[in-house]
Amino acid sequence: METKNRILAQAGALFLRNGIKSVSMDDIAADLSMSKKTLYKLFANKDEIVLAVIKQHLDKSQHDCTSVALDATNAITEMLTLSHWAEQQFSNIHPSIFYDLKKYHPAAWTLFSEHKSSFILNQITQNLRRGMAEGLFRPDLDVDVLARLNLAQIELAFDPELYPSAQFSPVRVNRVFDEHFLLGVATLKGHKLINDYRHVTEEE
Repeated sequence: METKNRILAQAGALFLRNGIKSVSMDDIAADLSMSKKTLYKLFANKDEIVLAVIKQHLDKSQHDCTSVALDATNAITEMLTLSHWAEQQFSNIHPSIFYDLKKYHPAAWTLFSEHKSSFILNQITQNLRRGMAEGLFRPDLDVDVLARLNLAQIELAFDPELYPSAQFSPVRVNRVFDEHFLLGVATLKGHKLINDYRHVTEEE
């Protein structure tokens, strides 16, 4: 089990740094100073490794996001903390990661899509409803529409046609998306709280 976890950790790091498509089983074995024979004893192919890496990553992400929601004092601190957490995640992700998953690893892509459309969508929905109850988000929000808009931004930040990686980093794009979204849903009370967190003084 220890060897398996070491393989997943190293393979995950290679995928994040270089993209999934460009990393071969040879690369993973070499990076681990391990024979390919040992690698193939534990994983039949690269697709199995990708699937296991994604599952492990999603399990950790779900734990982290749940902890943030429970610890946050209000909906705005929750969203800002998750935005900062996402920035840390995206800062180390190769721009082709979603494209590679979708095109070459359908089982892993399905796992990610299910996680996104269930857990992440529910987290966003609950955050919006929490903010409305706290008077920090507008009471007239169409939560179902806005939750899916916020969800779509995750992949949109990595769209190479819309945001070529040579000009736009996913971190930069995601930061602008999150700020625009948060300011769009906030009430005046919410705006004041956001400005306090951002140390911004704004004339009314």
